[in-house]
Amino acid sequence: MGSTDDILGGSALDQAALVRTGEISARELVEASLSAIERLNPELNAFVALAPERALAEADGVQPGDPRPLCGVPVGIKDLLSATEGLPTTNGSSAFGDWTASHDAAHVRRLREAGAIVVGKTNTPEMGMRPVTENSRFGATRNPWDTTLSAGGSSGGSAAAVASGMVALADGSDLGGSIRIPASCCGLVGLKPSMGRVSMAPDFGDLTAGMVGDCVLSRTVSDTAVALAAMAGYEPGDRRVAETLPESLGAAARGETGALRVRLCLDAPFGMPMDAEPLAAARAAADALRELGHTVEPETSAPWDDESFPGAWSTFMTGTGQHLVRVVERLHGRPVDPELLEPATRAWLVDSAPVTLIDYLEAGEQLWAFGRRVADGWASDQVLLTPTLTRLPAPIGMRSQAGVSDDAVRFSALVRIWNATGQPAISLPLGSSDGGVPVGVQLVGAPGRDDVVLALAAQLEQAVGWPAIAPTG
Repeated sequence: MGSTDDILGGSALDQAALVRTGEISARELVEASLSAIERLNPELNAFVALAPERALAEADGVQPGDPRPLCGVPVGIKDLLSATEGLPTTNGSSAFGDWTASHDAAHVRRLREAGAIVVGKTNTPEMGMRPVTENSRFGATRNPWDTTLSAGGSSGGSAAAVASGMVALADGSDLGGSIRIPASCCGLVGLKPSMGRVSMAPDFGDLTAGMVGDCVLSRTVSDTAVALAAMAGYEPGDRRVAETLPESLGAAARGETGALRVRLCLDAPFGMPMDAEPLAAARAAADALRELGHTVEPETSAPWDDESFPGAWSTFMTGTGQHLVRVVERLHGRPVDPELLEPATRAWLVDSAPVTLIDYLEAGEQLWAFGRRVADGWASDQVLLTPTLTRLPAPIGMRSQAGVSDDAVRFSALVRIWNATGQPAISLPLGSSDGGVPVGVQLVGAPGRDDVVLALAAQLEQAVGWPAIAPTG
């Protein structure tokens, strides 16, 4: 058995295997995680709340031979939307008070049922409304690969925690790229699953009309697949349920597929400028896929330059954000204090005129029609390959406006499309800048085919690989 630092740098499945065989106890693993957080978090600011006593008590209940796939594995939970029994959920804000739930959100409960041990909550921008993880309450989360840079957002705290080796898995949520953006920035695997794959129960019903997707940030495709398998499934009252997959997600992560048809797209919607590094990473991934026997052809008629999309997206996101304020008020049992909101959040979600019901529904109709056009005829053996982002990570201190700002669109241009279509999309750390900053590449699968996306991602991981942990870890 290696040192605890070596073990923390390994995958979640490797950690669980060591606990299962008795080579390390779950308590020792959680203690190592808490020690890494104590050492690294003052600089990175990934965690904003911890539960060390409870985590250690739960670890003492995990014994060798535990068959659960994540037995004893320390995990972080994003401080946004995810109720976590006994830990505060603040949504990165001071404006709603500290709500400590008496229950776990369904996906948190399922992770714990799979053996994971929650050690704390991870940082997020206020209400998740920015592409960088900086807020007035807790401050900025720094990128472990270069601490002058942002970890991305809105799941930036989770990304920094995993990339630095504090934990091997951390929860994230993705409405317009909020898993894939920080995955690209921090050199991680980040999957937005198919719409309806993971439930929003019990606290949220039709929030975002199902476009938000929960999953994890991880360092390996297998970890993501096993975590998604644990999190996925119907809960009573769910309005959207993803179709059943033909094989298990764990089997998909073994990378077995026939030859796939890959479309390579190097153009962002509406002529958005692209940095050289993301383009180079996508081209290199295309070359690797050709070597693996897949057919790779250029995408010459990308269907997303739809003039109706930007306006519909902006209206729908504004209405969704205004609805989110109401939902959080209800959950926390108190009204928002607008004086404690960050100015950009307040201006966008509180002081602006409410989106009317008809405008909100009409924007949704335009987005669903867009999704049908994009996904129409997309065969199960077709995958789209793009850069994840059009740019490299932003410097710390990028005080972008909340919501659908120019900064947000620059980050989300290639990722938000797939929230509207509901298709699975994964970011893989297949490139880097000359300075060693990670660069992500995105794979998008046919509607409901999370298994195909994970299998192709596993092939790339085996063929090309990527660094397991940032140097600061």
